[in-house]
Amino acid sequence: MNFRLQSVVGVVLPALLAAHGFSSGFAAESEREVTLAEVVVRGRATDLTGVAGAASEGSVGHLELEARPFLRRGELLEVVPGVVITQHSGGGKANQYFLRGFNLDHGTDFSVAVEGMPVNLRTHAHGQGYADLNFIVPELVQRVDYGKGPFTVEVGDFSAAGYTEFQLTDRLAAPFVKVEAGENGYARFVAGTTVDSGREAAATVGLETMRDDGPWENPDRLRRTSGMARWVWADGKGNRIALTALGFRSEWRATDQVPQRAIEEGRIGRFGSLDTSNGGDTERFSVTGDWSRREGDTVTRARLYAFRYRLDLYSNFTLFLDDPVSGDQFNQRDRRWVWGGDVDRTWKHQAQGRDWTTSVGVQVREDHIEEVGLYRTERRQRRDTVRQDAVVEGSAGVYARTQVRVSPSMRWQAGVRGDAYRFDVDSVDSRNSGVRTATLASPKVGVVLGPWAKTEWYANAGLGFHSNDARGTTIRISPATGEPVDRVDPLVRSRGVEVGVRGSWLPGWVSTISAWHLDLDSELVFVGDAGDTEVTGATRRFGVEWANYYKLNEWLSVDADLSLTRARYRDAGAEDRIANSIATVVTAGAVVGRAQGGLFGALRLRYFGEQPLIEEDRVRQPSSITLNGRIGWRRSHWEVALDVLNLLDRDNADIAYFYASRLPGEPEEGVEDVHLHPAEPRTLRCSVSRRF
Repeated sequence: MNFRLQSVVGVVLPALLAAHGFSSGFAAESEREVTLAEVVVRGRATDLTGVAGAASEGSVGHLELEARPFLRRGELLEVVPGVVITQHSGGGKANQYFLRGFNLDHGTDFSVAVEGMPVNLRTHAHGQGYADLNFIVPELVQRVDYGKGPFTVEVGDFSAAGYTEFQLTDRLAAPFVKVEAGENGYARFVAGTTVDSGREAAATVGLETMRDDGPWENPDRLRRTSGMARWVWADGKGNRIALTALGFRSEWRATDQVPQRAIEEGRIGRFGSLDTSNGGDTERFSVTGDWSRREGDTVTRARLYAFRYRLDLYSNFTLFLDDPVSGDQFNQRDRRWVWGGDVDRTWKHQAQGRDWTTSVGVQVREDHIEEVGLYRTERRQRRDTVRQDAVVEGSAGVYARTQVRVSPSMRWQAGVRGDAYRFDVDSVDSRNSGVRTATLASPKVGVVLGPWAKTEWYANAGLGFHSNDARGTTIRISPATGEPVDRVDPLVRSRGVEVGVRGSWLPGWVSTISAWHLDLDSELVFVGDAGDTEVTGATRRFGVEWANYYKLNEWLSVDADLSLTRARYRDAGAEDRIANSIATVVTAGAVVGRAQGGLFGALRLRYFGEQPLIEEDRVRQPSSITLNGRIGWRRSHWEVALDVLNLLDRDNADIAYFYASRLPGEPEEGVEDVHLHPAEPRTLRCSVSRRF
């Protein structure tokens, strides 16, 4: 990356030097060896008292993931309390994410990573921070780590609402084959095996292929293939090497959201489409490397990644509003290479009778986007170009964090993160080309009190940010209207605070309660659907979350989570509602069965409350209740299960929007209406698994 980081280094380097000098000076005074604690995470029942730095931090293990009935891949994220996953288009597209009063669209302000490799794509053709999880094979996930708010120095861009990282399995317990079949042409095959290559090394491979038409009158024809090859060496003493290759390809047709009036007038059925040529195809191929070494009380880790990504997406949301003859379909096209990595060093030491843990690290990333474009099309045939760009976006971040146990009942942690960005845009319209740079420093602080009576109290505060689309930082002329437009700020500041408590008051019960507050300076965004910037104001969100997991005995566990949020634009008067901000989310579930064999089952409930669709709150989307169930039998090496999704067969809407569109025969200015994407009706899927 050909840009300098003086501003960031000027802020963070003194902190790094001070932290290192402090540790070096006092490490010699400590006569006893301190080893870094390891926490083996098997599920939400694991008590993170004494380990977590915030009430909203957590981990979910593979056993809980395996017990959940899923409709779509993105629902892996619903293991994070308060997260809602829906879809407004075809099954091959990234899902819609909702958390803490954000409509995160396809990932903005929610950071997602797999083994240190970012999933969020900046300056993406469809939307900033686009995060497509369809390449993840659930059976190959070991655990999911998550946190909320801008309180973690290791996580930078897109993390105002929170972050999650998927850790893949190092070694399968046994080779397996799984076959699934269901209604609407659904079929899935997945297999995996681990081959030991010595006492300390193992190679794991997995393959998934699936198809699904969905309940749509215009079948999805979703076809997806994913694969993983992974080699891990670990000596059991903290030294480890992991090399991972992932591959994924998908193609589909899409039933996008449709105007409610088209259903009510009988033009289409509830699962009908008004443009049967919508859809897309995408692929992602990646390699990652992870190296760590332990030397006494010090751990050094380096991770590298590189991936190739491609997307062609065809959509038509306004139908015939802009072009009464050929229609409003458009193609969003993305072609890029991404590479980057991080290096960090963590050491424990003792000074003046107190235990200290200090970490310093560096992260780099570059997106080399040879084409990010928006084109007008008709039945997937290109008619003209709205905008086409080549972009090189590079960033570097440095961070330092230290934690000290002041007393047996108090831990302090403080850190600072610095980020520098360079945006280089080469547009077909030279007026929108240019180079922008930006730097930002983000301090964080937290305190943990306890434990007392198996209870810890937390308080956290921090600054964070999200980056804006590079094209919005250099834009001068709207490609849609030809009118002058203002450029957006490259980096947008967020400010968050959170207080909470974590308790394990009964054996097997883990409960957390948190109250939080988050301000964003603005939510200026580049709208990929229009090739233009959309101006929104500063926002304020606050709320309360209560998360519970209770393992009553070896064959029964339950969980229940509640999230209440208030989200508003600041200084907006009566029109201060944030569209699609969900105020109430309730999730609950139960899992029964023994690992040794016999009958097993699961039941999951998800409720999200009604939400405003426009700023003045005169149009709202109704609430939604979804109940999913599973029943099965396992013995020895075999397992058979039946999933019933949307068990109550409710006519929910996955998502709804309010805007103007035009059907044939309607006025030229179109008709403002609710546009909805229906949730799938009751759906049955069965599976058979064999372990060898």
